Amino acid sequence: MKRPGRPISPLEATNEEMEILKKRVLAASSSKRDSMRAEIVLLRVEGMAQSAVAAELGVSVARVNKWSQRFERHGLMGLADAAGRGRKPRIPASKISKVVTEVTRPRQGSKRWSTRTMAKEAGIGRDSVNRIWRANDIKPHRTRTFKVSNDKRFEEKFWDVIGLYLDPPEKALVLCCDEKSQCQALERTQPGLPLGVGHIRTRTHDYVRHGTITLFAALSYLEGRIISRTEDRHTHVEWLRFLKQIDKETPKDLDIHLIVDNYCTHKHEKVLSWLRRHPRFKMHFTPTSSSWMNMVERFFADLTADVVLPGSFQSVKELVQCIEKYMEERNLNPVPYKWKAKGEEILRKIQRAKAKIANDS
Repeated sequence: MKRPGRPISPLEATNEEMEILKKRVLAASSSKRDSMRAEIVLLRVEGMAQSAVAAELGVSVARVNKWSQRFERHGLMGLADAAGRGRKPRIPASKISKVVTEVTRPRQGSKRWSTRTMAKEAGIGRDSVNRIWRANDIKPHRTRTFKVSNDKRFEEKFWDVIGLYLDPPEKALVLCCDEKSQCQALERTQPGLPLGVGHIRTRTHDYVRHGTITLFAALSYLEGRIISRTEDRHTHVEWLRFLKQIDKETPKDLDIHLIVDNYCTHKHEKVLSWLRRHPRFKMHFTPTSSSWMNMVERFFADLTADVVLPGSFQSVKELVQCIEKYMEERNLNPVPYKWKAKGEEILRKIQRAKAKIANDS
């Protein structure tokens, strides 16, 4: 009589662990070693016997048993190599020093080093160059944009705006206002692939332009709500219409403190004349080249990332509808942006930047 075999004891894994394991199997960036270990565990979680997994993947039963036990005892951490394993690095200190120090001095005819060009120059592999740069937090492939304000009244305007954030006045609304011009209604020429496990979202590089709009927005600093308006242009005429809308949609017993930039539209004579007739409106101008101080810019960045950039619009009307729907849903559950940076620390950074620019010029 044939004796029954031992019952199969499948591994157990959480949903989060399963998702990570699946990504390791499918991701092109995963090494063959890591992908194999993840696949062993996935098949064992599904209930396959060790011998069946070994036959399926073409590996030994001992190997299946090893990584099954490692996962059972230590989870995902158990699938990593133990510390101290592998060949010890043998790159001379002189080459490591060259990879670090020469990165700020590009070769003639180039503005920066790549891992390949530096590897050729130093006589080591590009993977080694990459590891050395990462260990020293060197990122020659990245560039950040900046602009230091030359406004002669910088500190005065700076503290005026920061004061509204840190100590908002009572019985008043603080509104961060600006216009986002040239919002393009771009229609992609082909539908893209949605985001999925193992691949990123795609969109075509080419598109059809259907026109542009200008979005006027006033962000309530304390509440996070948005008053908005779309226009075809952004002259003083449209800005004045937006001011009248703000006047209509806000309580009459409150003062309105508007934080705006130095765009000429905001200082047009007809606008100033209207403001004189409506003294509850108080204007606060950010220093020149300092739009980062206006919190509505943070909202514009979210709008661009969530709606404008990933969308494909067959008309300007469709773009406006998507923006208005986004605004409506956001205002149902508004989340304010909070200013947390210390003014003194910001000023010190600006002074250091000015000194650095002066020394390097």
